[in-house]
Amino acid sequence: MDDLESLADEIRSAATVVAFTGAGISAPSGVPTFRGDDGVWEQFDEGQFTYGRFRSDPEGFWADRVELQRVMFDEDYQPNAAHEALAAMGRDGHLEAILTQNTDGLHGKAAETVAKSDGSTHEGNDTTILELHGNSQRVRCTDCGKRKEGGPVFERAADGEIPPTCDCGGVFKPDVVLFGEQLPGAVIQRAQSLARESDVFLAIGSSLVVEPAASLPRRAASAGATLGIVNLESTPVDDVADAIYREDVTEVLPRLRELVESR
Repeated sequence: MDDLESLADEIRSAATVVAFTGAGISAPSGVPTFRGDDGVWEQFDEGQFTYGRFRSDPEGFWADRVELQRVMFDEDYQPNAAHEALAAMGRDGHLEAILTQNTDGLHGKAAETVAKSDGSTHEGNDTTILELHGNSQRVRCTDCGKRKEGGPVFERAADGEIPPTCDCGGVFKPDVVLFGEQLPGAVIQRAQSLARESDVFLAIGSSLVVEPAASLPRRAASAGATLGIVNLESTPVDDVADAIYREDVTEVLPRLRELVESR
């Protein structure tokens, strides 16, 4: 299968379609990537953002995290055509879930935008969005577990409240999975189940090298799913893919969505 029309046919007839996304889907929106020549870790020492440092030196961790947050999210990034295409497929009942390695929250924004758009006669179910590595736009109290919008808390930290604390007195932590911290068990188990249950699995904008999330496409393929990969570079999972598209995600996904809807 080497054309989008065939993949669209597979999606249309599938009971369960799952998308897995990485940094490559958000890069066209301007969101900085972590690795590579212009990656965030070229400017910062990733060793300063470990879970161990957060626990032992929350003041120092937060001082560095405020600067990292400023560099990463100094603009109001918006979903691009690829995010919106997936959101529309979900709204129209053609996408069961999005499993994302990204922490930028753009899939959620895209879903909100598409839900507010008019002119659609479809009544698809809401798409599950599993943020495997958390969400940089939130914080979570390490004592009571309360989650809050991150912006005001980061502003407090930037103004000198380091580390910022919850009403209960606990220290806030960015609601992301830090180096040395395990992915939430319930989240990864749900992601693995969705991969096994999928009839079509789309791996989009990911190098597929970071575990355990990167094992999901291979898990889906081994369970019999049709595996499509959309990524500019080769991946370690190419050998089991049914279709590979070395194209811009903002071009491929809107075309794919149109093909799914056109028949």
